[in-house]
This record gives sequence, structure tokens and C-alpha cells, in this order.
Amino acid sequence: MNGRAMFGDRRQRGMTLVELMVAVLLGLVTTFFIAQVMFVSEGYKRTTSTGSDAQVSGALALYTLQRDVQAAGYGIASVQAALGCPVSGTFGTAGSTTTASFTLAPVVITPGATASAPSDALTVLSSAKAGFSAPIDVTEVHPASSNYFAVRSSFGVAVGDVMVAAPAAWTTTNGCTMFSVEQDTSIADTTLSATRVPHVPGGNASWNKDLPSIFPSSGYTDSSILLNLGGIAKRKYAVSTDGTLEIESLTSTGAAPTTQNMYSQIVLLKALYGRDTNNDNVIDTYDANTPTTAAGWAQVRAVRVAIVARSAQREKDVVSTTPAWNVSTGAAVSYVDAASGSTTACAAAAATCSLPLTVNHLTDWAHYRYKVYDTVIPLRNVLWNS
Repeated sequence: MNGRAMFGDRRQRGMTLVELMVAVLLGLVTTFFIAQVMFVSEGYKRTTSTGSDAQVSGALALYTLQRDVQAAGYGIASVQAALGCPVSGTFGTAGSTTTASFTLAPVVITPGATASAPSDALTVLSSAKAGFSAPIDVTEVHPASSNYFAVRSSFGVAVGDVMVAAPAAWTTTNGCTMFSVEQDTSIADTTLSATRVPHVPGGNASWNKDLPSIFPSSGYTDSSILLNLGGIAKRKYAVSTDGTLEIESLTSTGAAPTTQNMYSQIVLLKALYGRDTNNDNVIDTYDANTPTTAAGWAQVRAVRVAIVARSAQREKDVVSTTPAWNVSTGAAVSYVDAASGSTTACAAAAATCSLPLTVNHLTDWAHYRYKVYDTVIPLRNVLWNS
């Protein structure tokens, strides 16, 4: 075998440097495209999973709010003349005092006031009496100095129940007072009986701390009403600065209101009163104007709520415009956008009504995805007693 044949065979057994460089280049190009595909796929996966989490939070937030608002007004709405009455109360224990001041209404909307805090707050109030709650007629004049109410019947009242005394016609200076049923059995009038509801201050922890000084100076007439809250069910729904739906609760134990974080990724809450202004049992107006009279509160038959949930995934590109709240037609709408200060008004006969849900108070808001949940919540206890 000659030398040329031997060298030719040797060259056929290996690869040249050029061939190796081409192979490496092809491998790098392939790896690059595979990495790009995986990167994009992972981005879609994160967008989908975080979007799903936001949808779950939004749906649960709306469900929780809806369930609470539907039950609002139990034990309160049956006396429409008392709706809107300003309530005051003081809970006292050794070395500790808690004051309460609120409006006697099933639902109170506190509109968002500034562009940096545009979310509304919803305060829901109802009786938490374990058995039943029925209004009780006062049959004798109750002077501010008295420590019991003479009533037609105290059926259903128990020692420890939290009650509200409401005048026949309230004013800003003749309002409602919250007290606890506490007795002194050494005296007949201050013993809970069929015709007596006592509120003895005593030494027990109760809502009788500042009685009788917080009673109206003229006391209560014999046409006043007692409302039995049992245990207080007063909850305030609001959106925190970190994008969480939170609930602030006032309890009958007199502790300072506690705040509980409920659902994350909730960035905006907006609400409107649904009013029946002509008493035909049909909502004809939606707005957030707080009523100032008992008659005005009696017109509120429903609440319309919108909750905006945001995905936790920040996208590289701009992916969102200002969300919209599409309100169905059939009722006049007046809506104020706290972020811009603009008012949107729609006539009852309008074909469409789109309300802006401005979220530009959030950092890089356009780089996140949003989902709007809305519903109309009827106030059942108001409707049943209207």
C-alpha cells in the first residue's frame, strides 16, 4: 500500500476544524431558538396562572361581599323611620374605652375621595341576634337619667344583648343610642322582665359606659323604638394600599375594630346605591349620593358593586387600557370618578353606559392585566319590609 492511500484513509477518519466550528454554530443557534421558545412559553404560563389567581380572588371577593350585603338590614329595616339615624355608643371596661359612631342603615357607601385612593368603602350593618330580632315599642317616656325602658313586650331580649334606642323622628341632635341589656335584680324596674328592658351601667363590661350622658338630653318619648342587634354585625369592606380586600369589624365585645385581610390582587372597589324613587318596586336611579333623611334611605333597595382584580404578573409591554364598568340600561346613572374628578351621567333610556374604572394610581398600571366583576345586590330585608 502506498503512502498516499494511507494518508487518504487517515483524513477520512476525522473532522476538520471548519467542520467542528460549523457544528458548534449550529448547536448554539438551535439552543438559542429552544431557549426563546421556552422563555415565551414560560411567560404565557405565568400570565395564565397569575391571571387565574386574580380571577379566583375577584370571584370570591364579590361572592363574600354579595352574601353579606344581601343579609344587611336584618333587625333594622323593619323600622323605616329609624333608617339613617346617627348612632353613638361607648363600651367601657377597666382601663379601656371604645367609642362607636355610625349610621343606622343596612349599607353605607363611602366614596373614594382622592386620585391616589379612588376605591369606595362599603359598611354593612345588621342584627346578629341568634334567634330573631323584632322591633320593640317603648310605652313610657324615658328620661335621659333613667336606667330602664318600659316596653310593650321584651319577648326575645336577653341580658347582654346590644340594642339601639331610636326616636320616632330622629334629627342630628336627637339621634340613636346603643346600649347593653344589663340588670340590677335588687330593684324591680332594673330587672329584665316582660315590660322592662334595663341598661344599668354597673361594673360589668358593656356598652353602657357613658350612659346616661350620651342619651339625647330630652330622653326618648313613648313612641320610640328599641332595635335588638343581639351581637353587632357591622363590617366595613375596603381596599388596602397594597391591593387587598380587607374587612374591619365592630363586635359586641367592645374591642377596638379589627381588620382582616381577605383577598389579595383586588385593586379597586366601586359601588352605587340603587334607588326606587317613585315607590313602584323598580330601581330607577343609580348613584353614590348618601341619603340625608329616613325617607331617602327607604328608597335604597339595592347596591350595584364593581370589583377590579389585577394579575400579579407584570408584563414587559403595555397590555391594558382603563377598565370599564358597563352598567345595564333601564335606570338613570350618575357616577363620579375619584381619580379624574369627572362625572358620567347616563339617562334611563341610554343604549349603553360605560363607567371608567381608573386604576392609574397604581405603579405601571398599564403593564398589568385586569378583570372586572360586577353585580346588583338586592337588599332583601329592605324589600321585604317596604
